[in-house]
Amino acid sequence: MKWKSLLAAWLILSLFAACVPNRKYVYLQKEDVNKKNLPKDSVVRQYDMALFDYRLQPNDILSIRAQTLTDQKFDFFSSTQGNANNLNAGVAALNGEMIDEQGEISFPVVGKIKVAGLTVFQTQDTLQKIANRYLESPSIRVRLLNFRFVVLGEVTVEGVHTSFNNRVTLPEAIGLAGGLSEMADRQNIKVIRYNQGRLEVGYVDLLDENAINSPYFFVHQGDTFIVPALRQRPFRTYFRENVTLLVSAISLTLLIINLSNNN
Repeated sequence: MKWKSLLAAWLILSLFAACVPNRKYVYLQKEDVNKKNLPKDSVVRQYDMALFDYRLQPNDILSIRAQTLTDQKFDFFSSTQGNANNLNAGVAALNGEMIDEQGEISFPVVGKIKVAGLTVFQTQDTLQKIANRYLESPSIRVRLLNFRFVVLGEVTVEGVHTSFNNRVTLPEAIGLAGGLSEMADRQNIKVIRYNQGRLEVGYVDLLDENAINSPYFFVHQGDTFIVPALRQRPFRTYFRENVTLLVSAISLTLLIINLSNNN
């Protein structure tokens, strides 16, 4: 009987150890987890958010599209591309223009233009002003093609993820990765960020609503997010597979002991 009591106690403690409470699971908490009578249909808190606009950096890839009423034979945007498939009615597409290590891109006729440190829309305005000097009613459109980030660890879809929106928050990035697993440690998400020739390492606590004010709340191009597992993960992962074998072994041992004592 003593062995059976110890076995039962061990199983109960094991089950409790495998539990993950809501306070380790719910995102962006503010002392409101499982609370009743929370205010409904009203603003509870407000945060002043700094306007975030991603600044271009070397190795970013831009899509630059120019459209003009200038006759094609005088339109140097079209005539200098060397690809007849892209030259149609004064429309030229420079797909995949990479910013070099000096933060510049090559622009037809006028040479290299410094764009690193500018936002996408500032770059568009800069190129628009240049085109206005040479072409009739030009229209310039600039888009960032390679806004990508990496999410690894306890997520549904690990790997490199790309977004055509360059204003992505960390929760959105996690959503694009399929969400975090039940065993993800939301309190210690590691962020590795390239910033002006240096790699920064920081941590974000997504269980805390104050993560909204974190410098890592908005994703930068090339960010890497590593989501660790909770300490319960090894136990939960192998418990179901091994508990039956363990209980069977203990039961067999107890049976042998009882038979020996009876004899």
